[in-house]
Amino acid sequence: MTTPGASAQPSIEVTGLYKKYRSHTVLEDVNLTVSPGEVYALTGPNGAGKTTLIRTITGLAFPTRGEVQLLGRSVHKEGIHARAYLGAVVEAPARFYGQFTGTHNLMIHARLAGMAPGVQPITRARVREVLALLELTRMADRRVSEFSLGQRQRLGVASAILAEPKVLILDEPTSGLDPLGIGLIHRIVTNMAASGCAVILSTHHLREIATYAHTVGILTGGRLVDSVDLRARQSAYRFRVDDPVAAAAILDRLPFVKKTSTRTPYAIAYLDSESRVPETLTHLSSLGIRVLEASPDLFDLYEYYRERVELP
Repeated sequence: MTTPGASAQPSIEVTGLYKKYRSHTVLEDVNLTVSPGEVYALTGPNGAGKTTLIRTITGLAFPTRGEVQLLGRSVHKEGIHARAYLGAVVEAPARFYGQFTGTHNLMIHARLAGMAPGVQPITRARVREVLALLELTRMADRRVSEFSLGQRQRLGVASAILAEPKVLILDEPTSGLDPLGIGLIHRIVTNMAASGCAVILSTHHLREIATYAHTVGILTGGRLVDSVDLRARQSAYRFRVDDPVAAAAILDRLPFVKKTSTRTPYAIAYLDSESRVPETLTHLSSLGIRVLEASPDLFDLYEYYRERVELP
C-alpha cells in the first residue's frame, strides 16, 4: 500500500496554469501537485473553472500559459507518452456507442488504450473483472442505450480504470448515482489510491469526500484559493476545560503537540498520535487544569468551504 506524502515524486504537477478564452480568464495561476496514492478532491461553485482545469490536465484543452506534467512528462508537449498511464472521465457521463453492449464498448476502449506505449494488452478477462467491480455484470451484454444514467456513469469509471492507470481523473464521478452507487465509486477510488494511483476528482459532495480524500482544493473565480490537507486536520483533539487559555499554553509546551488554539470552552491541540491523548489528560490535570471532556475535533469541510467562497 502506498502512503501519499510530500517526499514522493508527484504523479501530477500543475505549474502557473493560465487559461483564457479571448478576453475572458477562466484559470489564473493555478498550482497543484498530487502524489502517488493521494486522492485530491477539487471543489468550487458552478462556473469556477473545475472542468476547464480537468480538461487542461488531461490534455483535452491547451493552457494559455503554464505547464502540466503527468509522471514527469509534459501533457501538452509529449502527448500520448505523457497520457500512457492516465485513466479519465471528463464531463460525465462518458460517451459510448449506444448501439453496442457494455462489453463491446469496453473492448473498443481496451484496443485504443493498448495502443499507448508501454501499456500491456487488455484482455477480455480484465473487461469482465472491471464490469464486476462496477456491479455491471448483468448489464454487460445489453446495449448501452438501455443503461440508466447511473449505469452509464459507472461504465465510464470502468473504462477509466480498465488499463490500471497510475493517474486517475474523474469529473463529477458520483453525479446521478444513488447512495449505493456513490459508496461503490468511493470504494473503487480508495482502492486505486491504496495501490499507488494518484487521483483527482471534482465534486460538490463535500461531506462525503471528507471521509476518504487526502487533500481538497477549493477553486473559485478561476483561482485555487485554498488547499486543505485533511490528514493534518484529523490529528486535532479538543479538551473542554475550565481555563482554555491556560490549557493551551500548557499544551503548547508539550513536545508531541504540533499546534494549539482555543475555542471557548475548548483548548484545541494537534497531537502527533491519538495514543498521546491519555498523556495529555494526565499532564493537564497535574498542572491544575480541570478537564471535563476530551474528543476528536472533527473538521467540518462544508462550513470551511462556505467561509472560503464567501457564500451568504
